[in-house]
Amino acid sequence: MIDLHTHSLISDGELLPAELARRAKVKGYKVIGISDHADHTSIENVIASILKISSFVTYHEGITVLPGVEITHVPKHLIAGIVKFARELGIYYVIVHGETIAEPVEKGTNNEAIKAGVDILAHPGLIEEDDVLLAKKNGVLLEISGRKGHSLANGHVGMLAQKHGAKLIFDTDSHSPSDLTDMEQARKIVSGAGLKPDMFDIMQQNAMELIKKAMEKKR
Repeated sequence: MIDLHTHSLISDGELLPAELARRAKVKGYKVIGISDHADHTSIENVIASILKISSFVTYHEGITVLPGVEITHVPKHLIAGIVKFARELGIYYVIVHGETIAEPVEKGTNNEAIKAGVDILAHPGLIEEDDVLLAKKNGVLLEISGRKGHSLANGHVGMLAQKHGAKLIFDTDSHSPSDLTDMEQARKIVSGAGLKPDMFDIMQQNAMELIKKAMEKKR
C-alpha cells in the first residue's frame, strides 16, 4: 500500500508524523507520504518541519516516509510561484488542493496547478476535459480520493482520465487514524468510482514511479 497524501499535526492532522507513520505501517503500508497543507504564510515552516524526516526516510523499520507538501486554497494566479518555491525549498513532491465539490475552491485552480507541473492534483472535483488532457500532457497525476466529501467526484475524475489516458493515483487524504485505509478498502473505493479492480494496481504503479523520480532528484 502506497499513500502519498496524508496530514499530520504540522498542519490540520491529528497525529505527529512519527505516529502517523507507525499507524500506517501497522495498517500494512509500505510507503507513506506526509504532505501537510501550506500557503504563503506557512510554507517555509511546514517544509522545514517535514524535511527533518527526510534524513531517515526509514524512520520506522519496514515503511518509507516521504516528505511532501499540499498547496491549499492559494489564489490561482499565485500557484505557479509557490509550487516553484516549494521545490526550491527541497520538498520531495508537490500536491495542489484541487477543485473539490466539498469546499469553495477558486475556479481555475485545477488549470493553474496542472500548468505549474505539480506532481499530484488532489481531489480535482468536476475537472474539465481540457484540464484532463493537459494533465496527461504534463504528467500530472489525478487523484481518486478516499476522503469523505472529496470522493464524491471520483467517478467523474476516473471516467475522464480513462477516456483521455491521463494517469490516476489513489490517496486517502488522511487527517486522522480512522482515515487510513488498507488495500482491500482502497480497492473497493476504486471500484466504487466505476473503475476496473486492476486500476488500483496501476495507480500504485503510478505512485511508485513518482516516488522513484522524487528519490532520484535527492541523490
